[in-house]
Amino acid sequence: MKMNPVVAVSVLSILLLSSCKFSKTLKNPDIEAKYKAATEYYNAKDYSRALQLYDQLSSAVRTTDKAEDLNYNYAYCYYNMKDYTLASYYFKRFYTNFPGSSRAEEALYLAAYCNYLNSPEYSLDQSTTYEAIKDLQLFVNIYPNSKRVSECNDLIDDLRAKLEYKDYRIARLYFRMGDYNAAITCYNSILKDYPETPHREEILFLILKTYQKYAKESIDAKKKERYTRAVIAYNDLMKEYPESQFRDEARVVYDKCNVELQLLTSPKPKKK
Repeated sequence: MKMNPVVAVSVLSILLLSSCKFSKTLKNPDIEAKYKAATEYYNAKDYSRALQLYDQLSSAVRTTDKAEDLNYNYAYCYYNMKDYTLASYYFKRFYTNFPGSSRAEEALYLAAYCNYLNSPEYSLDQSTTYEAIKDLQLFVNIYPNSKRVSECNDLIDDLRAKLEYKDYRIARLYFRMGDYNAAITCYNSILKDYPETPHREEILFLILKTYQKYAKESIDAKKKERYTRAVIAYNDLMKEYPESQFRDEARVVYDKCNVELQLLTSPKPKKK
């Protein structure tokens, strides 16, 4: 669809006038006028131009009563532009520089929340996820009575679930690759690091299943020990989940392990 030539010219003229006005504002040495213009651009959601003016004003207003508002808006510019890395940095800096501000609590929360928003999908590096958990927990520790504590705890749970799922997928990958020892180590780490995991029952079953495969493919000298560990894993599962959804399959694996143990421990007939 083509734009009406008259409309196109009008739009272009407005853009040019706006650009000229902004250029003049950038060159204007009047601090008050520039600060007023920056605020107007910010309120109009023109965050890119507001940032440019705030950058010029930063040193000039550092020791004035405008410094707090400028730094607060500066962080929010990046937040509204969805640059959560820089937003987190500047919200944290605001909290550090203005600890007595009525907006300090909000800034510390948003610094953590931006890292939460930056947390990538589980298959990628999770450094930002760990940073977000640390920052959210810091907020809870500093403001235990804040109305945001409940939300922070929910966000932490969400991030921990992602880390747990990453470890789970890694364990499953090790199993498919035949690295059973590494898979078992990962499963046990999940149970240790995430004791309240909703997948505990499944993981206990997978440990049993993995030990059975591990024993089956081990050298003869290691088979007895690993089949025994599989039996212990079965008992652990049944002790915690006597009505487990994996009970029937687990019993089949358990019986196979016991058969192998009997064969391994039965005295071999003497040669004549």
